[in-house]
Amino acid sequence: MSKVCVCPHYFVVDDAGELCLRPGSMGLRQMLVYDNVGTFQFKKADYPWLARIRVQVQGAGGGSAGADAAAGQCIVRPGATGGGWSMSVIEVSALGAVETIVVGAPGTGGVGNQTGGEGGNSSFGGFLLAPGGAGGTAVMGTGTSMEATSGVVGPTGGTGQMTSGGGNSGGAIRMSGTQALAGAGGDSQLGLGGTPRASEGGGTAPRGRGGGAGGALSFGHPVNGADGGAGLVIVELYG
Repeated sequence: MSKVCVCPHYFVVDDAGELCLRPGSMGLRQMLVYDNVGTFQFKKADYPWLARIRVQVQGAGGGSAGADAAAGQCIVRPGATGGGWSMSVIEVSALGAVETIVVGAPGTGGVGNQTGGEGGNSSFGGFLLAPGGAGGTAVMGTGTSMEATSGVVGPTGGTGQMTSGGGNSGGAIRMSGTQALAGAGGDSQLGLGGTPRASEGGGTAPRGRGGGAGGALSFGHPVNGADGGAGLVIVELYG
């Protein structure tokens, strides 16, 4: 008579005598992507097979400053910085019944000669925090003489088993009333900063998530800064 054997590493017989997959042996079963700005809730009871989760949180990028030079003159801006990033693997036993998720809002671009706004933090409960990026500065005044403005230092790493700070932004250089170079936005772990620009125009938009906006450049006309990249939270569910 033949018989069937099962591997105890993957299977277990429950109290009802049913053969079941052993919790924690199934690998990645589902991925939740929180890509809208706001606050959400994660309830572990919604996933009775859950053994552990891997979470990534990306802070939002900063917005760049606007520029409004006098006629025949120039103002050029540095970029904004990228947001920080964090990642952790968390056992289901360590999770609360409900964990709050926050997806950071992008920093807003400055209007006229205003500085750019800071990006919002992203987080998962009390386990992970990724800081938002700093906004671009509006230090340079209108003029035609050579002048340089430093880029902005990105935020340090937040909270988590693995963390990374946001990328620094590029500085701005004015050569004359008609020649200048705006600064690039800082990169993030999950996005790229806005590109530098040498022609008149507003700040440049980042790509992906959490990148800082590139700087604006004015040759006598008002231009606005650009918004940074929004934050992101990814929750991978392992059974």
